[in-house]
Amino acid sequence: MAEVITEVVGHPGCDSGFGNATAKRLDALGFEVFATVLDLSGDGARELQRTCSPHLTLLQVDITQPQQVQQALLDTKAKLGLKGLWGLVNNAGVCVHFGDAELSLMSNFRGCMEVNFFGTLNITKSFLPLVRQAKGRIVTISSPAGDQPFPCLAAYGASKAALNLFMNTLQHELEPWGVQVSIILPSAYKTGQSSNHAYWEQQHRQLLQSLCPGLLEEYGEDYVTETKELFQSHASKANPNLSPVVDTIIQALLSPQPQARYFAGPGVGFMYFIHTYCPFSISNRFLQKLFVKKKLMPRALRKQSSFDLNLSLHNNNNNNKEKLKEL
Repeated sequence: MAEVITEVVGHPGCDSGFGNATAKRLDALGFEVFATVLDLSGDGARELQRTCSPHLTLLQVDITQPQQVQQALLDTKAKLGLKGLWGLVNNAGVCVHFGDAELSLMSNFRGCMEVNFFGTLNITKSFLPLVRQAKGRIVTISSPAGDQPFPCLAAYGASKAALNLFMNTLQHELEPWGVQVSIILPSAYKTGQSSNHAYWEQQHRQLLQSLCPGLLEEYGEDYVTETKELFQSHASKANPNLSPVVDTIIQALLSPQPQARYFAGPGVGFMYFIHTYCPFSISNRFLQKLFVKKKLMPRALRKQSSFDLNLSLHNNNNNNKEKLKEL
């Protein structure tokens, strides 16, 4: 029986989403699973206890808290004895804020980095000796936003870019140890807060309250509201069937020769083809059409555009008058 730890912080993980579904699947396949949850008394944890075998161990961990990560490591070692750990599945992820980079607080950037990069970095480094001992696998769920400039996802994308580079580096460094490292890049799926209307409204209110009046005046409240509504619409159309991602995680854990990168879900491979082989202007326009289809410009640009139009009409009228005089 192989041993796998799946970890999470925040909304996706073993409390729900990819982590919860993966823990169930691995348990059904006969793995000894160590599943981290934020709340041992929560619905997700109770469901895992009710539906999974006694071989599944729940660990209460927030990966942004080093002491909790170290305690999880000690608990795992105590359970494993002298055995190593075959697989580490990283699926921690959080999007603290959505919107233009200039409208994002520094705390938004730090929040994404703390979970998506530093949290995953901490748990990976902590459990790596056990994975090296088993010559096992590290499987990390990242995002295409870490490779491509999705509009309004600068904070999230920057954290995933750091994560992707770290995992790519590990792929080289751990090859001599016999450890395989894979990154999974999924398309849009309904996980965690993505379909929670109240969550989007709360994020929207917090953003409006945090913006300085001058910046809000230049962008316009209607511009910010449109962004929120576009994100809500995109999230509502996301795929509720998590099987493609779970299947890919299992493949990365069990394949004799796992790939360095997996595309999970429809359209991701095509998106990377456009990004890789087309000029930046085309790939950037493709992302804008695919993701956030903004109709409004910032208010200041609308005023400038209106002023330029009026000035152009005024100049045209004067030119026409001059022509009539000449006639």
